[in-house]
Amino acid sequence: MASSSNNSIKQQNYDYFLVLDFEATCDEERKIYPIEIIEFPVLKINARTFECESIFHTYVTPTINPQLTKFCIDLTGITQDMITNQPKFDDVLQNFHLWLNNEKLLESNTKFIFVTCGDWDLYTMLPSQCNYFKLSHAEYFNRWINIKKSFKQATGKFARDGMMGMLKDLNIQHIGRHHSGIDDCKNIAEILKQLAKHGYIFEENRKK
Repeated sequence: MASSSNNSIKQQNYDYFLVLDFEATCDEERKIYPIEIIEFPVLKINARTFECESIFHTYVTPTINPQLTKFCIDLTGITQDMITNQPKFDDVLQNFHLWLNNEKLLESNTKFIFVTCGDWDLYTMLPSQCNYFKLSHAEYFNRWINIKKSFKQATGKFARDGMMGMLKDLNIQHIGRHHSGIDDCKNIAEILKQLAKHGYIFEENRKK
């Protein structure tokens, strides 16, 4: 795809896209249970300009497995010091809700939707952690755009190799560290912007 100007961006069905990409506890040789979110990053993207207007970003202290594995540290770049003495997950959910409110995203005349690379973050990870700790999660977490499906519809190509493959197909330079949640969000936001520049109108396409 050749690059094009922002003038080709069509009016979207939303006012804002919230690009989200969790990182969670993991290990290579044993199954960790429960898996817990350790990084919670969200970019607020203006649906007219596709520029980032605000960032919510926090690391999270796991409750059940507070000690990160070497595999997890090597994969994500998140060190033990980065998650120690950080908020617990229930506090993060409250802080995120306050951020949404402060950003005026919860006003009745504002339409926003999450954007993820795959369905894992909001279909599997967040509900499973909330269920394990008997936490309720807000209804707004039930709406999202899986950008891999949008990419397929916009380009006719499968999102092979996930985010990295989409970046390559769209001639976008990868920035930061792969599997850093905040860096992944920035790269996903570039994919979002590039598809919009080519006239794509995003629609909710979450796994049901």
